[in-house]
Amino acid sequence: MSGEPMSDRAARHIAAFNDSVRSGEWADFAGRFTPDATMRFAGMPVGPFTGREAIAAGYASQPPSDTLTVTRGVSSGDVDELWFAWDSSGATGTMIVRWRGDLIAELTVTFS
Repeated sequence: MSGEPMSDRAARHIAAFNDSVRSGEWADFAGRFTPDATMRFAGMPVGPFTGREAIAAGYASQPPSDTLTVTRGVSSGDVDELWFAWDSSGATGTMIVRWRGDLIAELTVTFS
């Protein structure tokens, strides 16, 4: 994917994710998704989740326990592709975020 460096919207998403990891509160974070959003984890026995309520329930039942840092980000149109590393373990992955306005319509996470 080619385009501009990581967008402000992607940076805000990562900051909100890390804030939710620290606080344990996921309801506001789930509000960042459209009501009909989808969230998938490639190669993981989790999800997919369809709809904001299902995404909120997924985070509430299996909350991430580690913050992450984006190591590279590329934006093109309504899509951000982000490469990340978990802060404690150093494990890496990617996420593709498709936006509808200011909300996330589709999120696909792949762990390396």
